[in-house]
Amino acid sequence: MRTTTPNPAKLSTQRRQTTANMAKKAKTRLIHVRLLSMAMTGFFYTFKRPRTALPMGLLKYDPIVRKKVLFLESKRKGK
Repeated sequence: MRTTTPNPAKLSTQRRQTTANMAKKAKTRLIHVRLLSMAMTGFFYTFKRPRTALPMGLLKYDPIVRKKVLFLESKRKGK
């Protein structure tokens, strides 16, 4: 009985086909957002919010100006 060795070219195409059919990863339900002070002090808070919610805006304490200031959501660098 003769055994045949598998063709390496066929193996790589089979691997490519199986990885192409794999499911994509699900996106997380919550995202990290940065709330930046509108007093232009550079102070910020980070929060988690639901992905489907509207952009956040909160009145929070800014220790640099020592007052409650409006904080609005800005793009978060990195993650």
